[in-house]
Amino acid sequence: MKFAHMADMHFDVPFTSLNAREDLGEKRRLEQREVFKKAIEYIRENNINYLFIAGDLYEHEYVKKSTIEYIIKLFKEIPDTKIFIAPGNHDPYIKGSYYDTYDFGDNVYIFRNSRLEKYEDNNVNIYGMAFTEFYMNESPLKNIKIESSNKPNILIAHCDLNGSKDEEGFSYNPILESTLNSLEFDYGAIGHVHKNNLKSKNKFIYPGSTISLGFDELGEHGMIVGEIEKNKLYIDFIKLDDREFEEQNLDIGDFNSKEDLIEGIRKLNLKSENIYKIVLIGKRNFEINTREILRVVSRENVLKIKDNTKISYNIEELAKQNNLKGIFIKEVLEAYKNGLCTEEEYQKAIEIGLDAM
Repeated sequence: MKFAHMADMHFDVPFTSLNAREDLGEKRRLEQREVFKKAIEYIRENNINYLFIAGDLYEHEYVKKSTIEYIIKLFKEIPDTKIFIAPGNHDPYIKGSYYDTYDFGDNVYIFRNSRLEKYEDNNVNIYGMAFTEFYMNESPLKNIKIESSNKPNILIAHCDLNGSKDEEGFSYNPILESTLNSLEFDYGAIGHVHKNNLKSKNKFIYPGSTISLGFDELGEHGMIVGEIEKNKLYIDFIKLDDREFEEQNLDIGDFNSKEDLIEGIRKLNLKSENIYKIVLIGKRNFEINTREILRVVSRENVLKIKDNTKISYNIEELAKQNNLKGIFIKEVLEAYKNGLCTEEEYQKAIEIGLDAM
């Protein structure tokens, strides 16, 4: 049997970090629709039997009624494909949610309970579960038994492999990978982590977010497709998102002014369809205001500039001088050694002070 597996679409996520640049957030939300439509077209054209959606299909707090109707419309375009949805922490199955109040179609099965459910089909046994709150500190997957079967056993779940608590003390269905591997599953269609883990050679697969949501999600994004029989599995990655977030390093050691830097960024060979963070590296010879540089650069696909440079001054030599510069550097260096400032603050103080002198 053939299947497709996606997760973490996050329909109607605000994209607040993108909205600072000419409604890029709104464009990205439209691209979410295009990517999802492309996935459905691929499923229809390749006669895929099952679609597994492992959570966070939409943002509960922000998703619009029109978006839900768009999703349902596309589901109806693949009536011969059985669709299984395991709600996650951003789209939990709760009273009054769209999962609770809308009919997603005859070919769609939505898991409704936080305990594991079993769905028996002709070709496969499908196990799934749902977030019924916005977090899940204890995983119901810890104490389960899966029956041996001549048919493949597939898990669909939004979970955090080997996960721990977040900054607020919440967990999101944390489960040890070793625990899952000890069970009788032939494939795990899981979601939550936005980067795929295909290189791990594991049978519990994160497809990653279907569309990249920011600079912490670099590289290609899409879905998993595969074929499975008992004791036989083949999977592949299908790229769906035409736009990638990329980081581009720029060594500014030879630049002597902000004008040189602006010109250097403008000369970078960047792909027009991608979105970039420019990371400045090397030793700088002048003070850098990244916000000002970003405003003046005027490249639509350069969204962020990060300063990872070091000042080019020889601090040790300057500190030996018996003059105002030497005294100033000794004072700042002493403050840094005593833990009164961070390395970044220390370097910035040196740079501003010496420039002023």
